[in-house]
Amino acid sequence: MEGNTQKRTFRQDLRLIKRAVEIWNQIMPHFWFWQVICTLIETFSPYFGLYMSALMINELAGACSLKKLFFFAGITVLGGFLISTVTRLVRSKCTLQKQLIQRKTEAYFTDVQNDLQYEHLENAEVVLMRSKIDSMMSSGNAGLELVKQSVQHVLAHVLNIIFSVALTLSVFTSAAEGEFKGFFAWINSPVSAILLIAIIALNTVLTVQINLKKTVAESRVVEDRARTHTFEVVWGPIGGHDMTINGFNGILIREFRKYLLRPTWVEEVEKVKVRYGVLSIALHAILSLILFIFVAAKAFIGAFGIGNFLLYQGTIGRFIGAASGLASEFGKLRHNNVYLEELYAFLDLPNDMYKGTLPVEKRDEGDYEIKFCDVSFKYPRTEKWVLRHVNMKFKIGDKLAIVGENGSGKTTFIKLLCRLYDPTEGKILLNGTDITQYRYHEYLALFSVVFQDFTLFAFSLGENIAADCTYDPDKVRDCLIRVGMGEKLASLDSDPKSKEKNGLKRAIGKDYDSMGVDFSGGEKQKIALARALYKDAPFLILDEPTASLDPIAEAEVYENFNSIVKDKTAVFISHRLSSCRFCDHIAVFDHGQIVQHGSHAALVSEKTGKYYSLWHAQAQYYSNSTG
Repeated sequence: MEGNTQKRTFRQDLRLIKRAVEIWNQIMPHFWFWQVICTLIETFSPYFGLYMSALMINELAGACSLKKLFFFAGITVLGGFLISTVTRLVRSKCTLQKQLIQRKTEAYFTDVQNDLQYEHLENAEVVLMRSKIDSMMSSGNAGLELVKQSVQHVLAHVLNIIFSVALTLSVFTSAAEGEFKGFFAWINSPVSAILLIAIIALNTVLTVQINLKKTVAESRVVEDRARTHTFEVVWGPIGGHDMTINGFNGILIREFRKYLLRPTWVEEVEKVKVRYGVLSIALHAILSLILFIFVAAKAFIGAFGIGNFLLYQGTIGRFIGAASGLASEFGKLRHNNVYLEELYAFLDLPNDMYKGTLPVEKRDEGDYEIKFCDVSFKYPRTEKWVLRHVNMKFKIGDKLAIVGENGSGKTTFIKLLCRLYDPTEGKILLNGTDITQYRYHEYLALFSVVFQDFTLFAFSLGENIAADCTYDPDKVRDCLIRVGMGEKLASLDSDPKSKEKNGLKRAIGKDYDSMGVDFSGGEKQKIALARALYKDAPFLILDEPTASLDPIAEAEVYENFNSIVKDKTAVFISHRLSSCRFCDHIAVFDHGQIVQHGSHAALVSEKTGKYYSLWHAQAQYYSNSTG
């Protein structure tokens, strides 16, 4: 990564950092304004105290005017009171913003991911990029989070340098009156001041280089997806039975130690930090000694009062610390740009799917026709055709079953139908118009889909079905009853252990609510089906909708299928061919092509067809049962 750092110019580094600052301002407007105000006040406060103390000490060591001393004391007390009051108010505002910005950052990346083109969500490289971003955000020592912290530190260091230089500048320009010889004559000359400035500049350059080396070691982010996965399995609820029964505890703990603890890497990092840390401390000590001798010598010959000596000692010490800190922060920011480039690569992922401009016509009776016209498709970054020359047409009210072996193209067909991808060749028409010409979200609204790998969230039952915080409770209950969840819902309504007597308000799972409900796999599948019904879209797509149901519940769904689907167009994907008999048409996929199309009776009568072999391959397990 250090090599990448060296290839970028200073201007490129600044451009990357500038974009990160703009992103933070986009996440929370006015964030930087309040951080600047807070840092300015907090940095100014100690200099005010030092300056007023120097004035009072000089007065005590000089004319010792009581009037001036009271005046200085009053200014010190009043100024300190005002600074403390303003600091408390501004710090309160900054603390509130820091608490909110974490949530807003999560919301920002959620919005970014929601706007990604679907193909990126299935791209392993993009998933890895997202994993790295999560590591950056959680570790706090890389990516946007480091910029947020470092920019505040840089501002504080710059202000320290400005204030310390403003109060210390006179130490270089002041000269004592009188004749001096030897060392004191040289100290009283401009040459010593110029040489000292050169030493400070050289020290700063060396410190920058040292801190860059040290920062490269400190700011490394652990990016192993294996480590993240192992951590989630070890500490999460998933897979506990396999760990216990099948003895995965040992291998998981081994991987946990391997990827999380990394003892060899930690030792290496600590050695680098100690080596360069000692060098940095040594340079700081040498410069401090030189500056102390210079200031003390000037005070000795009377170039300024004793109060100024104490002032310069304080301000010069702060200058050295600020210069060293500024070098360290610039080193961190420069090295961090490697991670920012990865972040921006994720944020800049192209979304080149054409969204269309035509509105989807609202038809009262849902009179829509979908037609696949010689459609072929291969996934991005591959040369393998997943679908070849697919032609199909279905209208409102059709019940279409799609069957075939794994990898035959069934799920890909659905992804194209829902326009998660666009065909590589050919077209898909809606009422005679290419679907790419329609407004994207209006076209998506035509479909209710239950995927085999659906997700239920830790919200209430009603919110999960409506996919919204507000919903029609009567409509939700009707959908649950239609899919066979009526008795379960009634039991939730009357659960004596729950204070909530409205079953729709019970949370799914116990992730965030100890009174949440742990539904069975079959019940979850019914909830997903109810969600699809609630959307009330013209097209209902079911991908293995009964895979988790027991035989009785599965039979119940099939018996009530027509009442569940009603007059909607239903596309049904299943490996269980016995479940396809209630469909009007069956399309048989094989190696990306539709090799047969017709009713169950017609297809099963073709003894040389693919459907016949699939049907009898499954039927033998029932007919040849040995009991």
